[in-house]
Amino acid sequence: MVSKSGYLNRLVFAKKSEGHGYNGGSLKIVLDDLPGGTNTFESIVNFCYGFKVDVTATSIAPLYCAANFLEMSDDLHQGNLISKTEAFLSFAIFSSWKDTFKVLKSCESVSPWSKDLLIVKQCSDAIAWKASTDPKAFTFGQNSNGNLNVGESSDTWWFQDVSTLRIDHFIQVIESIKRKGVKPELVGSCIAHWTAKWFSGTTFVFDDPTIPKHLTQKLQRITIESLINMLPAEKNSVSCSFLLYLVKLGLKIQVNSELLSKLETRIASMLEQCCAQDLLVKNYGDKDTTYDVGIVIRVVKAYVLLALKNSRARLCIVGRLIDGYLTLIARDINLTLIDFKLLVDALPTNTRSCDNNLYRAIDMYLKAHPSLMEEERASVCKAMEYHRLSEDARQHAMRNGRLPLKIVTEFMLLEQVKMARSISASKSNINPRTTTQVIMKMNNKKYLEKGFIAPQKEIMLIRKEVENMKMQLNQLQMCKLKLQKQVQRSCI
Repeated sequence: MVSKSGYLNRLVFAKKSEGHGYNGGSLKIVLDDLPGGTNTFESIVNFCYGFKVDVTATSIAPLYCAANFLEMSDDLHQGNLISKTEAFLSFAIFSSWKDTFKVLKSCESVSPWSKDLLIVKQCSDAIAWKASTDPKAFTFGQNSNGNLNVGESSDTWWFQDVSTLRIDHFIQVIESIKRKGVKPELVGSCIAHWTAKWFSGTTFVFDDPTIPKHLTQKLQRITIESLINMLPAEKNSVSCSFLLYLVKLGLKIQVNSELLSKLETRIASMLEQCCAQDLLVKNYGDKDTTYDVGIVIRVVKAYVLLALKNSRARLCIVGRLIDGYLTLIARDINLTLIDFKLLVDALPTNTRSCDNNLYRAIDMYLKAHPSLMEEERASVCKAMEYHRLSEDARQHAMRNGRLPLKIVTEFMLLEQVKMARSISASKSNINPRTTTQVIMKMNNKKYLEKGFIAPQKEIMLIRKEVENMKMQLNQLQMCKLKLQKQVQRSCI
């Protein structure tokens, strides 16, 4: 063994120089940090003594690392262990898709040797090359268990195997895939797939009882920060819902605040292309709301800071998005009044051109929370404005018993004012000149040709209509006075 290992040769020489092993005494050498441990050392002993050594894709990486640790190069012995394991390693990595993953998984037990000897990089490059190639052209279109990835598209067939990798190896593979020019959308989807595999809800799936709890929490934080950092920068390469999920994980695990702020800003820049369903991020506690409203509030606030210089049309797009989101979450009995109001008031007042969806969300919220006080219901409805509702929505609101009396009365008064103005406008438009114009426009050639005026009956009908309008206006004014008195009494 000494003749084939430079490391052992130096160690034995040093021990003997110190007087160990002479006069029939034993020479004891301890190799505590040998990569691969006792199993790998047994294979090395068999190699040195000329016995058969079984080398597989699972055992080759530790054996290659141990050979380098012991400095078993061809300088000491032709065909030594480094050269032999290196040849087999290259063959295993590049010849078979499933063997590549076996080699890479085995590197977990021999870090950082496997990284320093570029085994991880070779495996990552091989995976990236194969992932960027049509699997139909090769025999490696199988998962690491040797089975075809049935039901997966030709672009995503490699997701399943890549998602089994540990975070440090996954990072290396993603970097190699990016260098190969794989579409950013595919890279983003792969990262989302890996996250879904390793996180159950907001819990990190990492079963290793030997690791202390505080180290597990640190690993979770490093993992989330690594996922955020490796996201492709290209626009629309990652879905808004996945980014919101990362924000949720980041808040729970308390990742770097600057990194979290950067992520929120990225989501804010995407809001104008999102739909309401994209904002739904599930909660997992029994007493929590069904969906996490807090992260949406954070993102909307970030958007407001970014969008101050945006056109009103762009702001209105986000206004419709938030109103649509409100209709999806309004029925949640655990949704607090504060959170609902924060979302309603998060955007400037000029971001809504129509309040129909907002009214619908408010009505749904009031129905799901019947115990709200009158003042609380009034505060919810504060952002809703009469002139931004359609005619149907106004009529519904004025008959809606769930709305606070103050809002209903206000809407009724405004409706009467609108009708009064309409009638007044109609009244002012009817004068002798207008009447003459109406008569002249009558499609009656006989009277026009002979110079006759319209029959007296037509004039009487017009006068009667004017009198009816006067009566309706008087009635509306009386109703207005009555309603104002009712409002004053209710306020007292």
